[in-house]
Amino acid sequence: MSDTPTNLDVLRQRIDELDNDILRLISDRARCAKQVADVKTQSDPDSAFYRPEREAQVLRRIMELNSGPLDSEEMARLFREIMSACLALEQPIKVAYLGPEGTFTQQAALKHFGSSAVSLPMAAIDEVFREVEAGAVNYGVVPVENSTEGVISHTLDSFMDSSIRICGEVVLRIHHHLLVSEATLRDKVSRIYSHPQSFAQCRKWLDAHYPRAERVPVSSNAEAAKMIKGEWHSAAIAGDMAAKLYGLEKIAEKIEDRPDNSTRFLIIGSHDVPISGSDKTSIVVAMRNQPGALHELLEPFHRHQIDLTRLETRPSRSGVWNYVFFIDFKGHFDEPRVAAVLEEVRLRAAELKVLGSYPIGVL
Repeated sequence: MSDTPTNLDVLRQRIDELDNDILRLISDRARCAKQVADVKTQSDPDSAFYRPEREAQVLRRIMELNSGPLDSEEMARLFREIMSACLALEQPIKVAYLGPEGTFTQQAALKHFGSSAVSLPMAAIDEVFREVEAGAVNYGVVPVENSTEGVISHTLDSFMDSSIRICGEVVLRIHHHLLVSEATLRDKVSRIYSHPQSFAQCRKWLDAHYPRAERVPVSSNAEAAKMIKGEWHSAAIAGDMAAKLYGLEKIAEKIEDRPDNSTRFLIIGSHDVPISGSDKTSIVVAMRNQPGALHELLEPFHRHQIDLTRLETRPSRSGVWNYVFFIDFKGHFDEPRVAAVLEEVRLRAAELKVLGSYPIGVL
């Protein structure tokens, strides 16, 4: 018993020493990052400071080297924040995302770029595209598909008339909560606000717990959280960020019907990303309307053993009953095998557009 305070003091002293070492090493890293920026600026004043492929390589390496007790994803998140802060010393990244504040898209932007990035909310997906195209921001973040509800058509359609490139991806586990404000009478909730997709993802839970409550669709979950502040009989379905931002309380947590509910977001920019070593490519293809067109499109991928990860069909804007195919597959367009497949597809297709090659999401 008498040794306990002494042992505790020794451990605390050791923690202080380690904190000093961590502080020194982070400062050394920041200085080194600043020197990298100076070298880049001297050789090319327009050089890009943020390198998605380099960042992915660093995070993968950290996860491979990690031996615990923190799990690999937690360790990578810590390094993500260190890298974000160091990059801000060189040149703060400006990122547009589908707003308003408190949305899952903002959460995805923070997960990918870290807290030191400057994030700007946009009212619609096409506004995110316009901000990136105009050069007002460096990157944009838009949702593209949900594991429960499927593809976000507006995002795919925005690529069809745009020169924007896909520079990265991030997958976010989506947890929905039922939120109330300090004015809400909890036993009198008769109206629930949320985005239509969130209602769909929580349908069974709502049917079981609030079958008679009016379900009012709004433009975003953050908007739903904002709306209930002055209504005593209303609740909202939203995530942790919206709950914190608007000072709301969770009366039920993780009410999504599927525990693996996830949404994939795309990072969009104006440039191509070099090979990182574990990449994905996205293309959009228009085929001539003839028998066997889909088989003709997919056959080269099968022959070259390239793994398709997604295939979506969208109506073409060139004519009634014509379709275009959005395809994701593993590999980078600078790899010889992938380049050979794309050349074959180009010869068979009416039109081929490469949307970008980018690192497979690390976190």
